[in-house]
Amino acid sequence: DSFVRRDARGSSVYALSERRASSEGARALAKNQNDADLIGGVHLGGHDDSMKRTLMDLTQTGTIDYSLRLGNSVLKHLGSVNTLHKGRVEQASFAVLTAYDVPSILVETAFISNPEEEKRLANKAYQDKLARAILEGIKDYLQRHPPRPSPVALN
Repeated sequence: DSFVRRDARGSSVYALSERRASSEGARALAKNQNDADLIGGVHLGGHDDSMKRTLMDLTQTGTIDYSLRLGNSVLKHLGSVNTLHKGRVEQASFAVLTAYDVPSILVETAFISNPEEEKRLANKAYQDKLARAILEGIKDYLQRHPPRPSPVALN
């Protein structure tokens, strides 16, 4: 992370913002999958645009909920390695978080604009601690929310 104030510090985790995600997600789905994607294993090609948007919104809302859960798990573990910039998962409209059916988070491990944190980030042992904290958070999340098998596509 980076900020104009050099004393900004701490780790942050972001998930997609629900308000903006739904319309962004629907547009991206239409563009990338040419209006014929699989949502929860169901082929949407034969449905009208309103139905596609509704299914997309429902899928995105569920995914954001799981992303927040994943983010909280990772944030908890990061807090044992670094101070937390905020004690909760923040939400924003980052393009990298627009996965429709996979929990997605953005992890900011520290502020490179803070000379102390920048120095720690250059240390391999510290990098390993951060990576292990992220891994432990993911593992804890997966233990509580194991992946389900993908359903078979229905035409």
